[in-house]
Order: sequence, then C-alpha cells, then structure tokens
Amino acid sequence: MGRIGVIFKRELIGYFATPIAAVFIIIFLMLAGAFTFYLGDFFARGQADLIPFFDFHPWLYLVLIPALAMRLWAEERRGGTIELLFTLPVTLWEAVAGKFLAAWCFTGIALALTFPTWITVNILGEPDNGVILTSYLGSFLMAGGFMAIGSCVSALTKNQVIAFVISVVVGLGFVLSGFPMVLDVFSGWAPQFLLELISSFSFLTHFNALSRGVIDVRDLVYFLSLIGFWLFATALMLEWKKAE
Repeated sequence: MGRIGVIFKRELIGYFATPIAAVFIIIFLMLAGAFTFYLGDFFARGQADLIPFFDFHPWLYLVLIPALAMRLWAEERRGGTIELLFTLPVTLWEAVAGKFLAAWCFTGIALALTFPTWITVNILGEPDNGVILTSYLGSFLMAGGFMAIGSCVSALTKNQVIAFVISVVVGLGFVLSGFPMVLDVFSGWAPQFLLELISSFSFLTHFNALSRGVIDVRDLVYFLSLIGFWLFATALMLEWKKAE
C-alpha cells in the first residue's frame, strides 16, 4: 500500500471510529428519502424513474458535504496535529490526495446506501437502469467537486464554522451559475460566449447532462478538472499556511 493509501485508510477508518459516519449517513438517507417521496411526488408522478431522487442531490450536497469537509484541515490546524502530519514521510500532495479520497469515498458509501430506492423503482416499473447508473456517476462526481471545494476552504481557516459557511457560498455559486436569474444579470451587456462560459461552470449543467443518461467526455473532464484545480489550491493554501 502506497503512502496515499495509508492516509486514505487512516482517514476512512477515522470516520467510522466516531459518530460522524452514522450521523452523516442517517441524515443523508433521511433527507434524500423525504425529498424524493414527499417533495418530489415520487408516487404521484406515476413514472418509473429516479428523476425526483437525483434532482435534489445538488441541494443536499450543498449543505451536507461542506459540513463533512469543514473538518478535513481546519480540525488538524486547530488541534495542532497538522505539524505532526507534515513530519511524517509523506509529501503535501500525498496528504491532500489521501484525505480527499477518504472523504470522497465515504460520501460514495452514503450514496451507495440509497440502493433500496433503485430497487423500489424496479419493483414498481421498468426504468432505464442505464440512465440511473449514469445519474449515480454524475452524482458521485458532483459530490467530489463539492468535497474538493470544501477541502480547500478548510485549509484556509482553523474555524470549522467559517469553513462551512464559505464552502456553502462557493458551492452555491457553482450551482447557480447556470440559472437564468444569474445569466440575466449578464445578458444585457455581456457577449454570448461569456454567457455560455458562465453557464458551463454550473454543476447543474453537467450533472443534468449525465442524469439524462448521456456520458459526454466534456462533463467528465469538467468534474475531474474542477476536483484537480481545488486540490491544487488546497496544497498551495497549506504550503502558504505552513510558511507562516
């Protein structure tokens, strides 16, 4: 096992060694179910699909993932354990990647535990399981985007509450950038290519494409590039704080 794997294992086990895992997973599953079956009118729609289920994922992640990510580095800095981490025979990049992958994997576990909803829709009808599978892929990638943003913000401050609030605000910007109400602000004076550029940064633009069952390389590249950028920013932020 490489050094990234060691950190990954240490962090992932750490989630399940505390109440964090149970609390996060229970809240995620309860809210996902409530939004799907009540706000999404799952049964009243009379259609065998999981559109109401996935439609609420961006908003669930907007709140829940910053709550999970705020401790990634803020807790290490507040407790002084970050200095101990840097004395270990691991590079900064390995530490950033290991911690992020553990948090992302943990989120993936919570997402995978929603499988009863997938089973339910197959019992009730004959859904397009290929579309559902790509929707899960899009949801997982979007969760990684939110987590990478939260990781970077967590490296910025020792205060977890501040890290949470800033992560939510930044994440909201990436969600709303494709909304008409946001684009209307620029439509009166900005050229069309700028409107398309702003819209292309929206999580919803790329997630909705995947949730329709279309695997476009551009959507995959978007999420992976976004994750890479924010992890790079995390490393730079930690390097800057380390030099203070």
